[in-house]
Amino acid sequence: MKRRQETSPYYPILLHIQGKKCLVVGGGNVALRKVQTLLEHSANVEIVSPSFCPELKQLAEKRAVRAIHRDYKPEDLKDAFIVIAATDDAKTNEKVAAEARRLRILVNVVDDPNNSDFIVPSYFRRGDVIVAVSTSGRSPALARKIRSDLEKGFQAEYAKLALLADEVRSELKQKGITVSGDAWQKALDLNSFIKLLRQGKNLEARELMLTKLKISEKKER
Repeated sequence: MKRRQETSPYYPILLHIQGKKCLVVGGGNVALRKVQTLLEHSANVEIVSPSFCPELKQLAEKRAVRAIHRDYKPEDLKDAFIVIAATDDAKTNEKVAAEARRLRILVNVVDDPNNSDFIVPSYFRRGDVIVAVSTSGRSPALARKIRSDLEKGFQAEYAKLALLADEVRSELKQKGITVSGDAWQKALDLNSFIKLLRQGKNLEARELMLTKLKISEKKER
């Protein structure tokens, strides 16, 4: 059995796709799942395919996506930020990938990580907190299972804590107070903050954060 390299070649990254053209080549259920995720992140989605599943047709009718009802053409790549090849034809997917790379556009080929510049992890979101799991393309099913297990025990208050930390960080920055990353790590006693936030004690949580950062309100003034 051929073994892939031990070290993953993938660099974990979050892309800002809001308002950017994201091209999906394909019109079936796999393409639909990709389109839905892109729309969740406010991308300008364009889909190209000779035929579309009913759900994609509905999205096109609502003008949630721009649908091009024909075979893929290289000019479809113009101005694309990322491309996802999601057809059931391997040759078409390979053609899309090759032409995207020639134009230096990041491309994902569904079910073909070796021919993809990026792969999409299984993830869940709580507010601005995103937890993503990937097996580097080895087993998407395992990634989904791990993500599902993590999601069950994930506290909703983490989203509130992220907002609080951002608020405190911004306030300190405006006052010219710099806190090191190590200091933040030591200050973020998750159990204590989660307990306070769950009880709706936001001010107490803020005071605790400042205390753990060794910054008093008096000193800030």
